[in-house]
Amino acid sequence: MRILVHEFVSGGGFAGQEVPASLVREGAAMRNALVSDLAAIGSHQIVTTVDPRFPIAAPPGVEVVTLPRGSAALLDGLFVSADAVWLVAPETNDCLERLAARAAQKGAALIGSGAAAIRRASNKAGLPRRLARHGVSHPKTRVLRPGRDSAKDWSAAAREIGYPVVVKPARGAGCGGVSLARDARELQRAVKMARRASRSGPLLLQRYVRGVAASVSLLADGRRAVALTVNAQSVRASRPFSYGGGRTPLDHPLAEPAVQAALRTCRTLPGLRGYVGVDLVLTESEAVVIEVNPRLTTAYLGVRSAVKGNAGAAGNVAALALAACAGALPTPPPIRRCVRFTASGRIAEFQIPNSKFLIA
Repeated sequence: MRILVHEFVSGGGFAGQEVPASLVREGAAMRNALVSDLAAIGSHQIVTTVDPRFPIAAPPGVEVVTLPRGSAALLDGLFVSADAVWLVAPETNDCLERLAARAAQKGAALIGSGAAAIRRASNKAGLPRRLARHGVSHPKTRVLRPGRDSAKDWSAAAREIGYPVVVKPARGAGCGGVSLARDARELQRAVKMARRASRSGPLLLQRYVRGVAASVSLLADGRRAVALTVNAQSVRASRPFSYGGGRTPLDHPLAEPAVQAALRTCRTLPGLRGYVGVDLVLTESEAVVIEVNPRLTTAYLGVRSAVKGNAGAAGNVAALALAACAGALPTPPPIRRCVRFTASGRIAEFQIPNSKFLIA
């Protein structure tokens, strides 16, 4: 099978434009890891795209296509020539959704969720209602729309929720445009920052939940999901929020409730396929779901390292994701090591004394 890997940030989506170096490093780290894992399967022809400014040291046999500025037709041609496409892109301004629709229109199968499922999962404004119907804990949220809601509406909503509040775009990725506001003055600055990130889209005010930032990495087949790992996230709550990586697995008393909350969350979003990430905060008493990422996340760097050493496909998360997309939801592989990872792809092993995760 000819598989195209298109990571938007490092793979030509911003060709000719300025892009923060941190985003490039994070995108390239995911792209490089994914391409390496797909090539290791040994039975597929792998193609990947690169921005001419950000080259890749690809494994032998991997075809690398440079996407300069203004290469939409070239990307469309790659979609047409591929049997399947694995997209890694932000949900911001519907980027991932539009790419998925475009690839599908060119006849390529998606290794991941389709445009409709991406639309549902990335709609943070609609997520509170979905989660409430399934009994999943979620921060108190107000949706406000620039141009319709005034500064007084924002202030009233923040007072109703109670400071500190988190301000973020209703459709976004990572920590882009996400800020913490502790008072009315900080709220004004946070709203301006979120507006710059979301253009004219709706913004969210959310109750700030104190606890351990975590994520659950899952595989889904369109109807069901299985959890691979619970991961710690290194997130700094500031103006703006920032993400620095994490560790896999997270040894925490609420790890299993986090898994169950993530699985229930996936059930509220039909059509999720392939690799999925659910972000949560673990308080002293519950697992609170924050949002859903219907795509590869940076935690993939930790998950793939944690399961390496298992025989066959069980040691290759990309192979497991391919199986899930084909309808064969795999058994979660054993965790072989505990790792820390940075957003730029650095990996370091560590040990948790007497941890249930350490497997001889």
